[in-house]
Amino acid sequence: MTTFVDRVELHVAAGSGGHGCASVHREKFKPLGGPDGGNGGRGGDVILVVDQSVTTLLEYHHSPHRKATNGRPGEGANRSGKDGQDLVLPVPDGTVVLDKKGNVLADLVGQGTTYVASEGGRGGLGNAALASARRKAPGFALLGEPGRSGDIVLELKTVADVALVGYPSAGKSSLISVLSAAKPKIADYPFTTLVPNLGVVTAGSTVYTIADVPGLIPGASQGRGLGLEFLRHVERCSVLVHILDTATLESDRDPISDLDMIEEELKQYGGLGDRPRIAVLNKIDIPDGLDLAEMIRPELEARGLRVFEVSAVARTGLKELSFALAEIIATQRAAKPVEEATRVVIRPKAVDDSGFTVELEEDGLYRVRGEKPERWVRQTDFSNDEAVGYLADRLSRLGVEGELMKAGARSGDGVAIGPEDDAVVFDWEPTVMAGAEMLGRRGEDHRLDAPRPAAVRRRDRDAERDDADKEYDEFKPF
Repeated sequence: MTTFVDRVELHVAAGSGGHGCASVHREKFKPLGGPDGGNGGRGGDVILVVDQSVTTLLEYHHSPHRKATNGRPGEGANRSGKDGQDLVLPVPDGTVVLDKKGNVLADLVGQGTTYVASEGGRGGLGNAALASARRKAPGFALLGEPGRSGDIVLELKTVADVALVGYPSAGKSSLISVLSAAKPKIADYPFTTLVPNLGVVTAGSTVYTIADVPGLIPGASQGRGLGLEFLRHVERCSVLVHILDTATLESDRDPISDLDMIEEELKQYGGLGDRPRIAVLNKIDIPDGLDLAEMIRPELEARGLRVFEVSAVARTGLKELSFALAEIIATQRAAKPVEEATRVVIRPKAVDDSGFTVELEEDGLYRVRGEKPERWVRQTDFSNDEAVGYLADRLSRLGVEGELMKAGARSGDGVAIGPEDDAVVFDWEPTVMAGAEMLGRRGEDHRLDAPRPAAVRRRDRDAERDDADKEYDEFKPF
């Protein structure tokens, strides 16, 4: 049964915003007391949070679909809908978030580091929030936006100070088991270790972590064996320790060739050339192993490597090795710059950036793209004439109609707002009055105009009575 997973594809969906409410306040003797529709609630976000107690992505391997809750719709009496609850997903320290194309979206290192993987949709405004001096009693509300959804890839890159690398069965698992309290699987056959093992080592006042990376073979950087699956766990380590088997039973292998092969694979993988190296000659408890270690030690030292002869079985040479690693790690930590406070990078828009674009496509369709136009279209209830008129007003104020004219659009031409797979297409009529007929000009509402003087009301009432009498006289029966 799988117990360790370091790469998963996760489908995340944020909650949708609640719809706004179109409501009119009513009470005795006040049949039209004004709009009182509340706003819809915001949809919940999907948030990734680093949790030190989580060490694997196994949970998301079994349940790859995650969705936050939706916001509640608004109600009358100016009652706003409840916001959707955020979905918080704990991930291991060292998790990298990528999109489907492999682009890095976030690198999560450090307890409590967060990343919003999917944003919840905005709640729609109720008609109370849409009321203005010109539109005093809107008969519509805005729809809630759908939450963003999509696929992301989570990759775990182990955060450790020391990485043990070497051929299969070189003794890496045995060494980490005696240096720390880790209990990896140990056996006398290749590829015993199928997952990275982590251990904590204390040497004097220095405490550091050590990772046992599964065995590498020629071609590991191109996907052969298990190397490509776990080479990423070497990236964050400060020190690389080559575990060289001095008692191998394979006739075509020796510690020097093993070292050259591993170094070539690390070079092919890239990004590890600046890490300090240590060579550990393991299995010197075997007589032939001790003899071979003494023979090749000068050559390794000539390459600039510090060499340690150890035996994980006999537990010899371990103290010197652990303190040497502690010294290197302490130096590496001291050399790192002090972390500065998080900087907020502000990238202002260009002066001539209108926030949208208009393009003429090959089929003669004019496509409008932009955050605001696309959001406004999603919020519009196209079954309501007033809502359509309100959308037309917003687009006109933004300058969409002007840009369409500059692009050569004429009355009756097709216009699409949004991407190809989710767009609203309509025939453009720039001079047509939008909205219900009762609105008069776009954006105006005469239903709640200021009361007319009494004399004017009497005059209009007498005129209407005279017109009615005249109509009756013309059409009265004989």
